[in-house]
Amino acid sequence: MTTRSTPQLAGVLWDMDGTLLDSEKLWDVAVYELAEYLGGTMTREVRVSLIGSSGPNALQTMFTALNLDPAPAAIADAGSWLEARITALFMEGIPWRPGAQDALEMVAQSGLPMALVTNTKRALTEYSLDTVGRHYFSATVCGDEVPHGKPHPGVYLRAAELLGLEPMNCLAIEDSPTGTIAAETAGCGVMVVPCEIPVPAGPGRVFRDTLIGLKVADLHIALRGNGS
Repeated sequence: MTTRSTPQLAGVLWDMDGTLLDSEKLWDVAVYELAEYLGGTMTREVRVSLIGSSGPNALQTMFTALNLDPAPAAIADAGSWLEARITALFMEGIPWRPGAQDALEMVAQSGLPMALVTNTKRALTEYSLDTVGRHYFSATVCGDEVPHGKPHPGVYLRAAELLGLEPMNCLAIEDSPTGTIAAETAGCGVMVVPCEIPVPAGPGRVFRDTLIGLKVADLHIALRGNGS
């Protein structure tokens, strides 16, 4: 009979939008404006369904909701428009989520390696890294650098691989249902700090209301909670 190894915290994998940065509010502006550009009206229900989605999946969902023909050329045009708009918003400044900056510095001081794991495409992530601080991360993985973004586990599997760690020894910090599923499916532990939308409770999911006051001990406890 074999027994499952006990996870040992060896790395922290951070989601970006809604976890480290309060950027979902900027995405709100861009997505609602994109719907108008496409000649439709975005409902709150549809907007919520986009949170945490990869770019291609989000655009497909939008076109379906707006009863538009998802022809490749139309999707490409919408994607270009959205990227230009969100880039302009990002360049005006991206606010931090409460406690996130101190939490990053705390983990850095602990010596645990960190990776940034986001569904956002690389070109936009580079703008965000100017705010977050790219020096914190030993690796960054973006949604357009794997075959499928979250909720597929590929981004988290790739991040663990780049850190040279087993996923079970990595703790992902997420804010959305989509990202939580991706991290769980990859075999990572998950600490959930909800932002715009609630995340359902589930086996092993460890929740916090905020990153304010986060300690290294909390990370170890969260990973043990996922591995119990």
